[in-house]
Amino acid sequence: MSVPDTSVSIIGASGALGFGLAVRLGAAGVEVTIGSRDAGRARAAAQRVRAVVPAATVDGLENAAAAAAHELVVLSVPFRSHHETVTHIAATMRLGQLLIDATVPLAASVGGRATRMLGVWQGSAAQQAQELVPDGVRVVAALHTVSAAALGSHGHALDEDVLVVGDARADKLRVAALLDRIDGLRCVDAGRLEMARITESLTALMIAVNVRHKTHAGIRITGLPDTLW
Repeated sequence: MSVPDTSVSIIGASGALGFGLAVRLGAAGVEVTIGSRDAGRARAAAQRVRAVVPAATVDGLENAAAAAAHELVVLSVPFRSHHETVTHIAATMRLGQLLIDATVPLAASVGGRATRMLGVWQGSAAQQAQELVPDGVRVVAALHTVSAAALGSHGHALDEDVLVVGDARADKLRVAALLDRIDGLRCVDAGRLEMARITESLTALMIAVNVRHKTHAGIRITGLPDTLW
């Protein structure tokens, strides 16, 4: 495992998944910058994180400024805002940055059912993002099967895998080094970025499972070796 990054920007941390991630990473000692379309909302979200984890190092900025703040940038926004948000932050992103896209093209983002997916011309939200970011900025997709409710409940014990997809193993290793700092998460290399069309669709499946069983279940891959990275 590589030495994990000590800082990250989270675009969309006013939402459930992004907020939960900010809380968990903040508790793990990672410096977090929250991005929002409105800087005031970003600062308010940062204050909410500090209310849960007083020792967390977290601040809030407008999206473009937040995206420029750190080498790792997590994108967790509704799909209806995905294209606009990536286009906006792309203006401040630079060579060598890594965008971790957790966006899912759920039909719920346009008023449909949360258990249905929208078609994306590029194949997935993550592949759409890769087309929109500047050359030299690479995209890794992750966190699609992690329950936002479980992640955001700081006292809830996690025990699940994070499927990580991307075109460069070094990039996936870097993401794994960050997310593995969260107790109870184990990152699994699930292939190239084109596999995001499958990992993103698993969100709809997990929503259906969790609604039916009234829980916040995750996914665990069996039969893997003890050393994954």
